[in-house]
Amino acid sequence: MTTRTKYRILAVILTALTVLTGQQLGAVASGSGWAGITREQVRIDFGKGWITQAELTYPSGARGRLPLVVLLHGSGHNDMNQTLPDSKGATFVPLAQAAAREGFAALRFNKRGVTGVGPVESTDPAQLNPEKPYEQIQRDAASVVRFAAASPRVDRSRIFLLGHSEGTNVAANLAADPQAFGIPKPAGVIAMGVVGQDIKQLLTLQLYGRLLLQLHDQFDVDADGRLTLTEARNGLVGQPAELADQFRSVLLDGDRVRATTDTDHDGQIAIDAEAGAVLRAATGIDNYPDVPGLETLQDYVADIARFPTVTQALPRFAGPTLLLNGENDLQTPARAALAADAAVAAAGNRDHKIVIYPGMAHTMNVTPKFTPEFGEPDRQVVTDIRAWLRSHR
Repeated sequence: MTTRTKYRILAVILTALTVLTGQQLGAVASGSGWAGITREQVRIDFGKGWITQAELTYPSGARGRLPLVVLLHGSGHNDMNQTLPDSKGATFVPLAQAAAREGFAALRFNKRGVTGVGPVESTDPAQLNPEKPYEQIQRDAASVVRFAAASPRVDRSRIFLLGHSEGTNVAANLAADPQAFGIPKPAGVIAMGVVGQDIKQLLTLQLYGRLLLQLHDQFDVDADGRLTLTEARNGLVGQPAELADQFRSVLLDGDRVRATTDTDHDGQIAIDAEAGAVLRAATGIDNYPDVPGLETLQDYVADIARFPTVTQALPRFAGPTLLLNGENDLQTPARAALAADAAVAAAGNRDHKIVIYPGMAHTMNVTPKFTPEFGEPDRQVVTDIRAWLRSHR
């Protein structure tokens, strides 16, 4: 399975530290967004034979030690920019630039197994697919935090963690028990696309539940939970070919509803009871963790399941939290983000905030709910992060 495929499926569904090299790149053309920002290339030793490339950025001319934001990726073999598939930009570049505009340094890094922006992947399977993969991701992220804490540019007491998708879980796990990871207590946590449920629940939504949601939202015009022949036909109009074929095989047989799905033979298809049963069997979700198509991810799935979700871990962190989620996110649902924020509040944390963005999906851009397109974070998301950082500087 390719990295892009992993990224699409899992939203969910991260040793000693040494600066080995450093190079001042300075600011580039203003059109790139880096004007007035110094870009320092560094390398971080993750241990086990892997030294990763990273970039420390900060306002040019800044004096003294700065507060810092460490950017933690979503799942898959992501580069330091979290370059998006299909040439749709990068998640972390506008966020690092925004941090600098508020007087913060930012540290972006290639994940283990990634040799360059693209992402460009190593050919070493031991680095691309280490044992206990999620635990290793956490340990690598802790290495980045320790590296930052040792930098003369950084105020070690003001290190913030900003995670996207899988990175929200990593940030919450590190913040919940910094001593266990050998890092200073984070100054705050920002989470985008919140992993508020366990991996089994998330995969069930991503592979199966979203199909039922789409049948209810886009096919069932009269909202009675059943599809007539006309509703089934009309619902297929305008769907991407692959998705239309998938639904057609469940709903229609030529010019009539599919008899094998319409088990009560009333000429209509009950979305949950009849179509749902067929789709459950087709997706193989009831065979979890042996789900067809996810064979290469079984080690990851088993490993991340050993660790607390954001909802379970983040309440153990007493510092400021900002949770951001798209209302249309079908990988890490907004409802789970709300539950995570409620758990933080119940733990007595008074400095917590959540924003649910209408029309946005998992990469925090405005996009159709059921056929989302990748995109960089919406301007409003970046603005809100800037404002939150400014208030916590």
